Amino acid sequence: MKLLRSLRFFLALICASILLFAPSVQTASAQRKDVEKEINALLARMTLAEKLGQLQQLDGEANGNFRPEHRELVRKGLLGSTLNVRGAARTNELQRIAIDESRLKIPVLFGFDVIHGYRTIFPVPLGETSSWDPPLAGRSASIAAAEARAAGVHWTFAPMLDIARDARWGRIVEGAGEDPFLGSAMARARVRGFQGRDYSALDKVLACAKHWVAYGAAEAGRDYNTTDLSEGTLRQIYFPPFKAAVDEGVGTFMSAFNDLNGVPSSANPFTLTKVLRGEWKFDGFVVSDYTSVQELMQHGVAANEPEAASLALNAGVD
Repeated sequence: MKLLRSLRFFLALICASILLFAPSVQTASAQRKDVEKEINALLARMTLAEKLGQLQQLDGEANGNFRPEHRELVRKGLLGSTLNVRGAARTNELQRIAIDESRLKIPVLFGFDVIHGYRTIFPVPLGETSSWDPPLAGRSASIAAAEARAAGVHWTFAPMLDIARDARWGRIVEGAGEDPFLGSAMARARVRGFQGRDYSALDKVLACAKHWVAYGAAEAGRDYNTTDLSEGTLRQIYFPPFKAAVDEGVGTFMSAFNDLNGVPSSANPFTLTKVLRGEWKFDGFVVSDYTSVQELMQHGVAANEPEAASLALNAGVD
């Protein structure tokens, strides 16, 4: 059931964010109004390997190229999304294989870290936040989205919404600083700028609220370190920017590397399921941070990769 739920989130967003508005992959089925019916029919035809393949994201090369093995994986329906593959010629080549040569013709979702601009570079998020001008931050996110979308990118791993109060933490520059009120205002503005609410828009990309949650509260400012916070502190300080993103309609979340009170964030049913989906009614999908599922073994809660994947999936990672 968890696998089917995850696939439904993933396929629904693919249908909305790619099938409905990517000019290079338009098909007759993309025009159907009954997306739920299409998803159900697609799920019924998928093998277990294809379902798991849709949940797999693989990294491209540093220069934006896809890796040679990606062609065959897409052809077999075993690759749902990529990280760092960009450039219209490259993305169109993989997309052509998905549409013309794969059995189910499910498009690939291309993700990239668009943090403070794509081609046009804007001030870092912390710098923009210092202006106390959320509409301006939303405008820069909108421009970045349009440029990234033109390069074949459908999904940005931004905005980073971590409240950070220890300047020793090396990633503080990617967020909005220490204040949950201002952080929430910036979260809404950036989600609106990157993604908006119309998945058919040709100049928008899916936004991703990261890192869920308390990644910026790592002890001693050491990246990946543990966090120890009361539920009251979480709800008053660290949750609000993420709730603001949900209220703005953010399409995706990213689970963090850190543990929270002894429970790794990518295997935490309290944050991923009880709060995010239960209390807040988030209906998008959750992607794990880079290798954070495999790192459940380093956290000591999983003995091997299959067990780590099972823990993450059952906790709420898609």
